[in-house]
Amino acid sequence: MKSNLSTRVRGRVLAHVLLTGCALTSLTATRAYARPDAATPVGAPRAAGSIVGTVSQAGSGEYLDGASVSIPALDLSTVVDRTGRFSLVGVPTGTHELVIRYVGFPDAHRTVTVVDAAVTLDVAMTTEVGANAGEGDEIVVSGSRPIAESEAAALQIQRTSPSLVSVIASDSIGRLPDQNIAQAVSRLPGVGVQRDQGQARYITLRGAPINWTTLSIDGINVVSPEGRDARFDSIPSAIASQIIVRKAVTPDMTGETIAGNVDIITRSAFDYPGMKVQAKGGVGHVELGKKTEYEGSLVISDRIDTGIGEFGIVSSASLYRRGMVTDNFETDFEAVDRDRRPGFETRNWARETENKLYRLTRKNYSLSTRLDWRPAPGHKLFAESIYSAFQDDEQRNNYIFDLDDQQSRAPNGTAACTVNARPATGTTGYADVCTGNTPLLGTVYGIDLNSNFTVRKYKQSVFTNTIGGDHELGAWNVKWRGNFTRSIDDRSQPAQLNYDSPSFGTNGANAANRLTVGYDLTDPQLAKVQLFRTIRNADGTFSRGAQVTSIEDFPRTLARLRSLKAQDVTEAYTGKLDISREASVFGAQTVFAAGLRYDDRTKTANEYLLELSTPAQFAAAGIPTGYAAIAKPGGFQGEIPLGYTFQYFDRDKILALVDQAKAVSPFVSTDANFYDVGEKVYSAYAMATTTTNWGSVIGGARVEHIRNDARAFSSLGLIDVKSSQTLVYPSLHVNWDVNDRMKARLSFNTGAARPDYDQLRPNLSINDANATISGGNPDAKPEKAKGVDLYVEYYTMPRGFLSIGAYYKDVTDVLFDSTRTYGQTNLNAAGVDRSGYVYSTIINGGKGYIMGIEGAIQQQLDPFTADLGLPDWMGGFGVQLNATINKSRADTPTTGAIPSRKVPLPGASDAIYNLIAYYEKYGFSARVSYQNRSAWLDAIGAVDTIGGVVRGVDGGDFYWAKDNELDASVRYAINGNVEIYGDFANLLNGPGRRYVGSSAYTIEHETFGRRYTGGVRVTF
Repeated sequence: MKSNLSTRVRGRVLAHVLLTGCALTSLTATRAYARPDAATPVGAPRAAGSIVGTVSQAGSGEYLDGASVSIPALDLSTVVDRTGRFSLVGVPTGTHELVIRYVGFPDAHRTVTVVDAAVTLDVAMTTEVGANAGEGDEIVVSGSRPIAESEAAALQIQRTSPSLVSVIASDSIGRLPDQNIAQAVSRLPGVGVQRDQGQARYITLRGAPINWTTLSIDGINVVSPEGRDARFDSIPSAIASQIIVRKAVTPDMTGETIAGNVDIITRSAFDYPGMKVQAKGGVGHVELGKKTEYEGSLVISDRIDTGIGEFGIVSSASLYRRGMVTDNFETDFEAVDRDRRPGFETRNWARETENKLYRLTRKNYSLSTRLDWRPAPGHKLFAESIYSAFQDDEQRNNYIFDLDDQQSRAPNGTAACTVNARPATGTTGYADVCTGNTPLLGTVYGIDLNSNFTVRKYKQSVFTNTIGGDHELGAWNVKWRGNFTRSIDDRSQPAQLNYDSPSFGTNGANAANRLTVGYDLTDPQLAKVQLFRTIRNADGTFSRGAQVTSIEDFPRTLARLRSLKAQDVTEAYTGKLDISREASVFGAQTVFAAGLRYDDRTKTANEYLLELSTPAQFAAAGIPTGYAAIAKPGGFQGEIPLGYTFQYFDRDKILALVDQAKAVSPFVSTDANFYDVGEKVYSAYAMATTTTNWGSVIGGARVEHIRNDARAFSSLGLIDVKSSQTLVYPSLHVNWDVNDRMKARLSFNTGAARPDYDQLRPNLSINDANATISGGNPDAKPEKAKGVDLYVEYYTMPRGFLSIGAYYKDVTDVLFDSTRTYGQTNLNAAGVDRSGYVYSTIINGGKGYIMGIEGAIQQQLDPFTADLGLPDWMGGFGVQLNATINKSRADTPTTGAIPSRKVPLPGASDAIYNLIAYYEKYGFSARVSYQNRSAWLDAIGAVDTIGGVVRGVDGGDFYWAKDNELDASVRYAINGNVEIYGDFANLLNGPGRRYVGSSAYTIEHETFGRRYTGGVRVTF
């Protein structure tokens, strides 16, 4: 439903970007060969000489990205790029001493005589100590110290960066230390993760909300299938040569970043001196359910020199597949208005408790190709395509014990009472302290058992395509990019069957056909239930009958059959142009930069539903209404003590019933859940980077004009809401080189986090399968932040690093996810009661802040063994320790007569720890990694006056409990080309747990089992 005007504007902007790139390329033939491969020298008067060359590692020939090259006497310096190249311009004629530095190597010194032309100097760094280090014949074996090599590469890039960053870099054979980007980034200082069924998925920087962190690939922001909450688990490490986490926002970064940006620098064939082949294959065991997992990746790259320049091509493919089951229980709490007995003010009752018992097959896979072309010195063109996907084939047995099914019958007396286990006539004992029940322990009689059986084929994919060029045109440097990305969130559920217990009947006349449940929720780590027959006594009261262990012994009838086809598609177009020029300002080397960018993003949601819900429809389709028709022999594959036995369903049988249903009922568009949200961002920035003998200063500002257009169906028909705003983001960054090893950084920056696309839709979306309702809020405003960072970094030789930093961010219009029971009947239809569904939306609160300190230590024992009198083998021990301590507060929205209150900033943890110990020597390496993230606020709960007391409708606010993970890995290099490895994940088997109000009230608890994988890597 995109307009023709939108398409024309989008097409014109991209056409201009492409034409600009082609025009710049056409200059190559006439300009590039007429000058050396360097920008026009800096300074006034400008010297004509220059020094160009490469810096690599002796023996392997691997390029040392980020190495610094300087002439201290002239205060001239530069940094080696990822292709190993450097260029020092404006060098006066004469003889000069160059100093080349790279973490993990002693400084290399070279003497060079310059005339009025370019002098070429290629430097091969070694561990040999001396003035001429690197000129000897010492060979450094590639791949024998992968941890040390990746540490050195990362620290070098971090050290020479003009802004605050943390870096993960590949080792000399091009691998990152973890299977996917989320796992790799989680090792860095200040980085925490949020997991889904045990798999790291979202990134939080310095404990801040996940929507404050953006994802980019080679500098182009990528929209996740889920929207602005960037997913990192579906991006394999096979595509990356570096991951740069930018914690301080500079003007050339998009303004939708508050906490920082995770930029994935993809592999280029020019990263390597020649042909490169890397392959990995492994197989593993998943402890819970005794499942199997597989992983593999392949990267091939090569360079080809032709008569029209040098070409490079790199292609990669990866696959990670694992089977799994889950141990799960979930409980929803509520404040019950009819509970008025003494002490009711603090009681929250379990309205339902359930088990979601999954059988899953999860897959992550990717394909990528990048083509680079150097048509002439100083000019590079490239085209790149990356496809990555996450697929979840899921079968779920869901048993919901509906404890508050007859809540309206609960006695509402106010006086203290004598405990009598038998409830009053016609009542079930729910929320009745007079029966001896408490919110966490008791018995409820004659309740409804909702049994839901779901086949879900869930897939999220990102297909991103970028073309671009980098051009040196005299004193000017020009970069241009054009990108198209399509992200698809396929939420299809091929089948869902719902079975219900018989009705309660008048005063419980049919209750004997329903179950009685004894619940014990006193242990936050385990919700226990016992199932019993229900006895209806002559006086209409209920008693507990014999215990029943098989849930199939209770009668249930098919109430609803659904099949859902649902896709959310996001299309994003980006055009980007950056121009920079070097100049001398008051004798200081200064780079002026400016840029334009256009982003056009549209997210569209469409759903088609097939549904049968009456006995007549089931009969017409020939669909049996008993569970036996789809049951499958075999017991529970998990380990949690359920308190009952059950049978899984057969996937083929349940899909066959859907095929029968198609004969009598078509798929119908669910217009109520349709939306189309568009966003256009026109942005420009200007900044200057000044380098002096004491450090550097970056200052500038970014301006963004944002236009939103949201369309959706409501009770009034198709509605369209438009809005626009202009935001300005100034920033200033000061870097002080205290000495050769110490650097101090001070940053003042601004940013904003805009509401997600689906949150801007002007309607409500209903998900009957998950019993949820989500509401859009087109009036939601961006969170706007102003921050300051102060860090001190100290680099010890050869690969040591210490840092300490403090930060503060002030936020306005804090965005809150709000969650509550819907509590209204206006959405009930076709016999479906949606009043008990969980309703979520987003709303703006007031002001907030987050402040904290971050520290990191990274050191290997190797440099100190001799001084300490230790044997040489002990030099392989090393540590990487980092911690972040936060404090945050935010003002919740004022709702009606309910005033604002102060809560932690949503998604912010008070503490994040990453503790890594490793050993690496003689081709063997081992690493143990412990990660801990403290609890964080997930969503604010609704607050209302209940029984005359203001309190949480559903028990309070919703939190994720602390998350701690222990992983380990071992590697052994058989030779320079072959390595065997073992990875051991989730060794603590800790749960993913959520709670409401206080930690005693668990609302979700899942465990997934330990995982063990072994395999081989080869490199040529």
